[in-house]
Amino acid sequence: MAEVEEIKNLETNKCKQNKRKPWDDGPCLDRWEIEKFDPSWNPSGMLEVGSFSRAYPKRREKHLLKCWPRVKSALEEHGVSCELNVVGRYMSVSKTKMTRDPDIIVKARDLLRLLARSVPARQALKILEDDMAYDIINIRRMVVGSKELFLRRRSRFWGHKSSTLKALEKSTNCFIRMQGNTIAAMGSFGGLRRLRSIVETCFYSHNCPLDVLRVMDAGDSLDGCEEMDAEMSPPPINYEYIRRRSLQVRGSMLP
Repeated sequence: MAEVEEIKNLETNKCKQNKRKPWDDGPCLDRWEIEKFDPSWNPSGMLEVGSFSRAYPKRREKHLLKCWPRVKSALEEHGVSCELNVVGRYMSVSKTKMTRDPDIIVKARDLLRLLARSVPARQALKILEDDMAYDIINIRRMVVGSKELFLRRRSRFWGHKSSTLKALEKSTNCFIRMQGNTIAAMGSFGGLRRLRSIVETCFYSHNCPLDVLRVMDAGDSLDGCEEMDAEMSPPPINYEYIRRRSLQVRGSMLP
């Protein structure tokens, strides 16, 4: 009997601990909010000096030489030094005595990776903000088969005059850049997770991105989320244009 009473007491105490506290239900509470770093939190600076380097392709050399002064000034504001080596074709960042934020060197490393992935410097510099994240998706590994099959799926994901990419950018609130075998995206954590699920569904199972987006939006509306505006909804698919275009391509391939 004593053991039973002890178990009951433990269960009642456990229930008391699981009760919601008054500060958990605040009207202005945002659990996903990322607090901005204040340099006064680390007045003495960093104890160790760390650095990262990243190689870049030759086609990016002209753009990097043009935008490097802007990148250098933006990193110097956070106490990070950078170097562009044209001979070795690589970029490097390192901490200095003026560095206060311990996480800024990781963001600077991400900046180099985005610059090497053909992301414009004006957009890539936003990764230094606290509420900005990025994701690089390798789409070539998702397509098992010949290179022609991969090119067909990539062109379908691209859409006519980039209409599909523009619809995905509006729906996920992410910047999307497709280059070669990868897709570089920047945005919030929720938008990046949504974009990755759409990309995997399209390249693994060969579905149309707009159809997948409509299914996901329908599921969100059933869950009680707010409905999308007319500007945010994906554009309708012109199947007649696709049919005529395919017939033209087939006719041009005939001898």
